[in-house]
Amino acid sequence: MIGFGNVGRSFAEIVNERADQLKKIYGITPQVVAIADRGGAIVNDDGVDLGEALSIRKSADSVAAHMTLGQRGKSALAVIESVDADVLLELTTTIIPDGEPGLTHIESALKKGLHVVTTNKGPLATAMPALLELAQYQGVHLKFSGAVGGGTPILSFAKESLVGEKIESIEGILNGTTNYILTRMFEAGITIEEALKEAFEAGYAEADPSYDINGLDTAAKLVILCNWIMGRNVSIRDVDMEGISNVTVQDVEKAKRLGKAIKLVGRINGSVMSVGPSPVPLDNPLCVKGALNAILFRTELAGDIILTGRGAGGRETASAVLRDIIDIKKTMLK
Repeated sequence: MIGFGNVGRSFAEIVNERADQLKKIYGITPQVVAIADRGGAIVNDDGVDLGEALSIRKSADSVAAHMTLGQRGKSALAVIESVDADVLLELTTTIIPDGEPGLTHIESALKKGLHVVTTNKGPLATAMPALLELAQYQGVHLKFSGAVGGGTPILSFAKESLVGEKIESIEGILNGTTNYILTRMFEAGITIEEALKEAFEAGYAEADPSYDINGLDTAAKLVILCNWIMGRNVSIRDVDMEGISNVTVQDVEKAKRLGKAIKLVGRINGSVMSVGPSPVPLDNPLCVKGALNAILFRTELAGDIILTGRGAGGRETASAVLRDIIDIKKTMLK
């Protein structure tokens, strides 16, 4: 496991809480043999005690603070190269546009013959076609359910439940932070700065919310959707992008008088991918409130299909990581 932030710690908590259930229902007992974070790593070939790792991380700056198994300064790459494992969980922070260091972590693991599960949008937005090709060449899986929609199974729904359908276009509210901000501007008549402060206090905004505000996060998700679901070969450079920083209280009030709410909407229509603020009718199912996400698949035969759900949060995204691991295990048993 590379990265032990909210998602990584939530995953460890879920595995601890549901160990019996995972073994009984799915026949798996996930064993974490290494965890790396910014300060180093904790490594145990017989399995890291996740409860202990969580306790250490709560009281110290790194899991490397473990008295006997901690390795201060050990890099994530060194862990990937030296540890015997089946799967890499790449759960580090998204960096755009170069996708590093997550891109190198994923490439190194795939070349070593490891399956990879990631929630990191950076490498996928930068080099998704190449990574998928490398995984196929190596005969391993690259899974990324948690990279779009958090715990809402957007990718698997479109890829599996809509098999046989032609998806003609995609439209969605794909960023919980900006949706929360725009919702508060609509409901309370406050400025974007005031709404952003509330988002921080409510835990919906990161210390650096720039990827959310400028539309990069939504753009990265569009790239993943376009490549994975629609079979394209695109990158973040192919997205026409505008964020919400210029949205004013006056803009929000004007839309409100017309029975609409301004939302940051991501669209894939033909060869065009775009992100930008747009007025959405209040009775439109895409007009969700708070930190919710919503996505509309316009299909040739079944018509419009919409999914809504919580698109962010440590436990929600960790649930997607667990789903991916279970899927990998199923293929290993065949």
